[in-house]
Amino acid sequence: MSETPHSPEDELAGTEQPFVAHLMELRDRLVRAIIAVAVAALVLALYPGPAALYDILAQPLVANLPKGATLIATSVISPFMVPLKILMMTAFLIALPVVLYQVWAFIAPGLYAHEKKLVMPLVISSTLLFFLGVAFCYFFVFGQVFQFIQSFAPKSITAAPDIEAYLSFVLSMFLAFGLTFEVPIAVVVLARMNVVSIEKLKEFRGYFVVLAFVVAAVVTPPDVVSQLALAIPMCLLYEIGIWAAQVFIKHTQAPEDN
Repeated sequence: MSETPHSPEDELAGTEQPFVAHLMELRDRLVRAIIAVAVAALVLALYPGPAALYDILAQPLVANLPKGATLIATSVISPFMVPLKILMMTAFLIALPVVLYQVWAFIAPGLYAHEKKLVMPLVISSTLLFFLGVAFCYFFVFGQVFQFIQSFAPKSITAAPDIEAYLSFVLSMFLAFGLTFEVPIAVVVLARMNVVSIEKLKEFRGYFVVLAFVVAAVVTPPDVVSQLALAIPMCLLYEIGIWAAQVFIKHTQAPEDN
């Protein structure tokens, strides 16, 4: 008795429902992430408010401006749009743990146990490192940079920075330092995926120091303070990444690799 040949339609039977279920789960998790950002934005809008958030963000610059100098708005809608952008940015950062948890919950069922041991610590540590980079930039770098710049300003010049230009500068610096503090994560991932061995990473130390100063010169303002403030942590974080990579490789190997 001959077997009945299967058509392509038969082979695809039953695959549509799981695909639709995954899309629905993705939609639900996106909605939850958006709700978390919206709730954070609503709370921040009530207290301390968009204007107060901008005052907090501008404090390192205002503290180093000459007496009586203030920031200015060169666009009609800037006094409204700039604080609103800061409100949304802050809301996203506050809700980031919830957003990352939704991403993790969506991909976790498809991972092996040893992969989960790697991914979850990396998600948590990368979030904390990004926040640490932003905090380092705000609390240390900004004060030093603005003080250094103002020390070179001629007394015949009255500083009056534009609020949109300042926001653009702040966001670029936050992004630069936030990503810089992700260096250990990049080193761990490269080593764990066997792209680069630990020995090669150690041999690359000297080249990385040069690379760190080149990157700092490109992404930061042309002053020695901000460049050193970015390059030196990059070098230290590279060493931390090498140490962390050895620990992660030891504890996140697949069972067949042991």
